[in-house]
Amino acid sequence: MPNGSRNGEGGTTVVAILAVPRAYPLDVTIPAYVFGRHPGYRVFVCGDHDPAPALDAELPSRVDVAADIRPTRSLAALEEADIVVVPGYEDLSVPVPEDQLTALRTAVERGARVLAVCTGVFALAAVGALNGRTATTYWRNTDQLRAGYPEIDVVENRLFVEDGALITSAGAGSGIDACLHVVQTDFGTTAADGVAKDVVFSAARGPHEPQYTDAPTPPRADLGATREWVRENIGSPVTVQRMADHSLLSRRTLVRRFVSETGMPPMQWVAAQRILAARRLLETSDWSVERIAGATGFGTASNFRNLFRREVGMTPSAYRKAHGG
Repeated sequence: MPNGSRNGEGGTTVVAILAVPRAYPLDVTIPAYVFGRHPGYRVFVCGDHDPAPALDAELPSRVDVAADIRPTRSLAALEEADIVVVPGYEDLSVPVPEDQLTALRTAVERGARVLAVCTGVFALAAVGALNGRTATTYWRNTDQLRAGYPEIDVVENRLFVEDGALITSAGAGSGIDACLHVVQTDFGTTAADGVAKDVVFSAARGPHEPQYTDAPTPPRADLGATREWVRENIGSPVTVQRMADHSLLSRRTLVRRFVSETGMPPMQWVAAQRILAARRLLETSDWSVERIAGATGFGTASNFRNLFRREVGMTPSAYRKAHGG
């Protein structure tokens, strides 16, 4: 059962997208579509107006979202939500209506998970939910967020940031990554991979990857082929030098480009790929912990258990029990 799932029919997790005024359409439709691809979620849009009587009959069973982004539920429906999505919106000088802020504040206080896409972080900031926390937003708005809310630790050039039950992301594209991260947390890496394939998106990128790079990588000079080589050889000893040799670059150049492209040093990225590979095997195979440790490059079962628990927050056995098929 995913974290926070309480109110959905048949054990599903209820996702409510808040129809804030001036919302960017993509910031509404992307989470509706991504969450709607998994049967464990029920998604609707809620706001200040009652839904049109005939609206639900025209919509898919798990995703109640209208083409013109009219709310399909009243604002009171936010009380049902396990996950609240706050889309980005234009004209930050005009505040979000007080009744919506009150509903959002109540959701945070009762422990609902909240995902703010793009400038939706400003609504979370307005209710004080991010005071003393870390957050990010679209790169054009980071200075404005920092100046308006000095109590928030604003992180620049990150796809998304998770701080407790609150997730803040950059633009619409990184909103996909944040949604896939939630699916992975709730239902496992294999489920997130399936949703990513359904929406024709690569597997979820990690939160530390950058929104942008200051200098574009020359054509055919990126490290995609080297990263794929690492994934294909994840059970073998992988070093910075071996990656540099594969990419025909010096160690120094490899490290610089790797950080630019992925937002993290090479060996930190390799460790993250090993965790992902181990998650998939725990979810889809009956292999022993010892065999998975060897196949994913962790070496001993003891080392694997310690590193997995540190990164995932639970033991491999507990993870398999929660997410195994």
